[in-house]
Amino acid sequence: MTKLPETRGVLTPNRPLADLTWLRVGGPADWLFQPADEADLAGFLEALDPSVPVFPMGVGSNLIVRDGGIRAVVIRLGRGFNSISVEGDRIVAGAAALDAHVAKRAAEAGLDLTFLRTIPGSIGGAVRMNAGCYGSYVADVLEEIRVITRDGRIETLPVPALNLRYRQSDLPEGSVIVSATFRAGRSDPEALEARMADQIAKRDASQPTKERSAGSTFRNPAGRSSTGKADDSHELKAWKVIDDAGMRGARLGGAQMSTMHSNFLMNAKAATAADLENLGEEVRKKVFQSSGITLEWEIMRVGERSQD
Repeated sequence: MTKLPETRGVLTPNRPLADLTWLRVGGPADWLFQPADEADLAGFLEALDPSVPVFPMGVGSNLIVRDGGIRAVVIRLGRGFNSISVEGDRIVAGAAALDAHVAKRAAEAGLDLTFLRTIPGSIGGAVRMNAGCYGSYVADVLEEIRVITRDGRIETLPVPALNLRYRQSDLPEGSVIVSATFRAGRSDPEALEARMADQIAKRDASQPTKERSAGSTFRNPAGRSSTGKADDSHELKAWKVIDDAGMRGARLGGAQMSTMHSNFLMNAKAATAADLENLGEEVRKKVFQSSGITLEWEIMRVGERSQD
């Protein structure tokens, strides 16, 4: 195994990743690196053999790590990267800060990032996926991000450089987002708190939030998330075409499509990553047979399949 650079952070070889993902599946990473701070991460990447791949990982809320694990250095940011500060009408958040915490801190300051409140995961992932709900997206409020490139340089990238689009972005290969700056509109803090409470109540009434899932499994065929607006079309929702294909509640091994919300893939009973991914592929097959629509995965799937 390649000798890795010295670091002030924590570097763990052959680290199983299942306990770091919401779905609780996945084999080991060759290495798991938890840097102490930006300087530690930059120095590590600069000294790391360029042939060694890296994979930045958030809190694993939108991720299936395959059973064979990941042949890379997985970089997971922690306490040195979760600060949240308010500067006028801007919010600067570390990539490891949870979306919900950023929304709440902004609301306390009278700044409206309420759409982030119900989005699982951390800011780095939200930027990478251009996360959104209730008709608002990261792209609407993001001003710039700071990244550390694969060769260890710290760079500031403006929003146009990211080419943000529905659940996608363009980032330099191997780069790690370390912070993001948002500009938000002002509103009454109590009104923002009330709106977030209403959003949480609606989410909990319609989604299996107590189960092991990774949020929405597939992108909506319309290329946008539910907006709640008058022109919203249920026929273009992933859950609707999954229902029409008879796959609500479908099971495979320990994996199941939720009966509460059919676009939620769950680890219902000691599922493997293969169970989850194979059930997802079966759903995609049945939906295509039923409607001619090819569903696209929203959950990221990484690593190697098990050789067993």
